[in-house]
Amino acid sequence: MNKKKLFVIAIVAILLLLILYFFFRKSDSGLNQLTVKAQRGNFTALVFSSGQLESEKSEIINIPEKLKDRNLRIWELAITDMIEEGTVVDSGDYVATLDHKAVEEQIKLAQDDMDKAITELEDSKIDSNLNLSNQRDVIVNARLDLIEKKLVMEESAYESPSIQKKANMDYDKAVRKLDQEQRAYGLKQKQEQNKVDRKIINHRQISERSVELQKLFESLEIRAPKAGILTYYKFPWGEITKTGSKVGPYNTIIATIPEMTNLISRTYINEIDISKVKPGQNVKIGIDAFPEKQLTGQVLTVANIGQAMPNSDAKVFEVKIKIFGKDTELKPAMTTSNAIEAGTFKDTLMVASDAIFENDSLKFVYLGKEKPVKQIVWAGDENENFVLIRKGIKEGDVVWLNEPARAEELKFVGLDIYAEIKKAKKDAKEKAEKERQEMLKKKPEPALDGAPASMMSKSIQVK
Repeated sequence: MNKKKLFVIAIVAILLLLILYFFFRKSDSGLNQLTVKAQRGNFTALVFSSGQLESEKSEIINIPEKLKDRNLRIWELAITDMIEEGTVVDSGDYVATLDHKAVEEQIKLAQDDMDKAITELEDSKIDSNLNLSNQRDVIVNARLDLIEKKLVMEESAYESPSIQKKANMDYDKAVRKLDQEQRAYGLKQKQEQNKVDRKIINHRQISERSVELQKLFESLEIRAPKAGILTYYKFPWGEITKTGSKVGPYNTIIATIPEMTNLISRTYINEIDISKVKPGQNVKIGIDAFPEKQLTGQVLTVANIGQAMPNSDAKVFEVKIKIFGKDTELKPAMTTSNAIEAGTFKDTLMVASDAIFENDSLKFVYLGKEKPVKQIVWAGDENENFVLIRKGIKEGDVVWLNEPARAEELKFVGLDIYAEIKKAKKDAKEKAEKERQEMLKKKPEPALDGAPASMMSKSIQVK
């Protein structure tokens, strides 16, 4: 009897333990399960990017005006010294120094050229005097010969007709020769004068170049044109003008002094999202250095041509964002976090961002509260809280915000949606390639022998 009682008690205890186990297991799973419902409503799409603060309007510090003179034949000079970026300068303060040695070498060469030009000018004057003196002697001889021939002609008046005729002919020849030598002297005089004038002009040009080089030498210390914060000049491709950089007539900017009352954020958007960004769109701007600050702005410009990212085949497009308001704490080159409002969609299906999971090739949600499945979805635009859903779920469907237990064992549902996504991407790629080929066909044919097409067309019209 005791044994039977003990057996019954043991059975009851085991059942109680099993009940308690399943009860607490169900309770735990309920605590770990976080779900939301897909909903419809108004959706604002955002494009996120990081950027850098710049001034929309800056005072440019240029090279000396003398360096822009092409007659000096100095195409570039190195910056030998430059103050640190971010230095607060006043009007007239020192900024940078350009290479004095390179200008000194040009001054020395100009002096050598001037000495040579002076020698050539003197030689040209002496040669001209000699040549003209010889030509005057020829004229004197021609005039004496004419006088002699005239006397012979006068004396032949009593001679035979043949002798008279010959005397007249000799006289006519002497007249023509004198006339020719006199005209030759005039031409020779102009010729020699031109030679001397060219030497004088050459000497004057070298002299003027030497003076201008001296003025350039005295202006190689660069001063600030106004008060402000000095910033190094940055080229669109990323290169910075600093100590050691080359400047010249084709690269005239040394540095800038930004006006901090007109700020923009320069950012770069990838080629996937650039079609969503348009001038005039509103932007929410955060400053990494001041997390508590929240600024507003507007898209100012969007580049038409993309740039290749370093060590990547991806392209990005430059976007400038105008920042509204003024803040004295903001400094150039501070990093910004930009959220561009790319568009508002009314009465559209959306789901919380945390409910979207993805692997290497597709996006999916865990659909269903009791027995979840991996439902493939076709996701659209997104913002900081929600993602648009094109296909895969409907309004009111329950999706998980966390992965359920043994998630790797769940099967995918909606492979037909994945096939549609792949087809849409393929069609878009083919369309883009077709448009590219059509643009290439519209390009003008290259001109023969390397001549520009415009020149070729003009030559054909003339013909």
